[in-house]
Amino acid sequence: MIETGRRNADFGIERFGLKTEGRVHYNFVEAELYEEALRRGEARVSADGALVAETGQHTGRSAADKFTVRDAATEPLIWWDNNRAINPEQFDTLLSDFMAHAANMDLFVQDLTGGADAASSLPVRVITEYAWHSLFIRNLLIRPERQALDTFLPQMTIIDLPSFSADPARHGCRSETVIAIDLSRMIVLIGGTSYAGEMKKSVFTALNYLLPNDGVMPMHCSANTGPAGDSAVFFGLSGTGKTTLSADPSRTLIGDDEHGWGADGIFNFEGGCYAKTIRLSKEAEPEIFSASKHFGTVLENVVLDDSRVPDFDDGSLTENTRCAYPLHFIPNASATGTAAHPENIIMLTADAFGVLPPIAKLTPAQAMYHFLSGYTAKVAGTEKGVTEPEATFSTCFGAPFMPRHPSEYGNLLRRLIARNNVNCWLVNTGWTGGSYGVGQRMPIKVTRALLAQALEGTLSSAEFRTDANFGFAVPIHVPGVDDSILDPRSTWSDPLAYDAQAEKLVGMFIDNFAVFESHVDADITGAAPQIQIAAE
Repeated sequence: MIETGRRNADFGIERFGLKTEGRVHYNFVEAELYEEALRRGEARVSADGALVAETGQHTGRSAADKFTVRDAATEPLIWWDNNRAINPEQFDTLLSDFMAHAANMDLFVQDLTGGADAASSLPVRVITEYAWHSLFIRNLLIRPERQALDTFLPQMTIIDLPSFSADPARHGCRSETVIAIDLSRMIVLIGGTSYAGEMKKSVFTALNYLLPNDGVMPMHCSANTGPAGDSAVFFGLSGTGKTTLSADPSRTLIGDDEHGWGADGIFNFEGGCYAKTIRLSKEAEPEIFSASKHFGTVLENVVLDDSRVPDFDDGSLTENTRCAYPLHFIPNASATGTAAHPENIIMLTADAFGVLPPIAKLTPAQAMYHFLSGYTAKVAGTEKGVTEPEATFSTCFGAPFMPRHPSEYGNLLRRLIARNNVNCWLVNTGWTGGSYGVGQRMPIKVTRALLAQALEGTLSSAEFRTDANFGFAVPIHVPGVDDSILDPRSTWSDPLAYDAQAEKLVGMFIDNFAVFESHVDADITGAAPQIQIAAE
């Protein structure tokens, strides 16, 4: 084994018995990782200097292939209805086979941290087969100061070997792809997939497991703060606008995807952003567009034209094209990754049914209801056989990463909202004037205008109506916004068709929430929507 780069002398890759006859590259910087990725044929360079890689058959997370070790420590804490289990013996066999598979590999190691709050941070050693994966995770997690690497002691280890093929009979998994996490020993094994996002989400999963014990709320959200220090949190599933809406040039970006909320305020888990780039434009998202053109940025599954210029409108490889870049590529990004307690919480949904208003004010009980629901929608045509919008409910806006029962996170959020008197808003970035295929996407200018007034505090003083179906408060008039778009029923050419669609969506909410009713107080179940058809 030949070692290059900087590492702690006591804790190399041998920590769990991993050894190789190849080279081990510790904490390589961007230029070194570019050289290795290009030499090994893993990636290309765009005309603007970004590193461009393709992930093959896996262009997104393999949620069905993620497994958690079920042992004496995790048995009473994990929400097993949501988390697939393997036993310790199966994991040990998998770990041993990972070791054997890596025995002659060149490997790349990054020593990084999850969590900008020192008291809650998680030191992570990430060992990868690919050089571009090492650059990706170096962009996404927090980089310690170079001198701190001499004394770095990992509390979690991730081993990512895309060329490894799992054996379901031998390893207790589902397919040749596996993401297995041992939360007692804090080891993650990723095999059979080149999708880099599995690494960052494994850190998120671990923090979601650890932090509630300390009264810290882990959140799948973006966050920013205004000139006066007023911070805001944006919950939302993929495609709802978390990254786009938090990258506001008038506010300081804390982070775009994963945060904690503790006694001193909010803090970023990450040191970078992982933004969707499909149909990315300079006009609509100038900060992200600019970051995509930097040396050091990783473009994932982005098609290049003959001049190696990224074609962000080309979704032939996947609609889930991405760019991964360090936070400092955003001009107005926070240097600390921390902020005060939020004054506003925004829950984003892309409602493809065209039922929800562009913004609504939530009571604390309604906020918990919608947090536990975690609603958005898939649009027709994105998957074979999907001919109309499909509702997606992902509790806590991130069910695949929630090891504990959602009521634990929901109750923690509810206490923090009450303690800090936070305003809560539901924002629909989806469709208006009809469902997908009939209506049109909510204009981003409208969303930005409504959010700006919500965050400034002026929207709270507007005149509101009570939504007939969902019971939340909807503004009647907002300066700079057409009144008609605030009432989704009035935007439909056939109001009775809207009523039928609203009844359908309300029924989906009620059916989905049935599994939570025994875990929440009566005021939360009382915040459920009800069918009350509006009069003509």
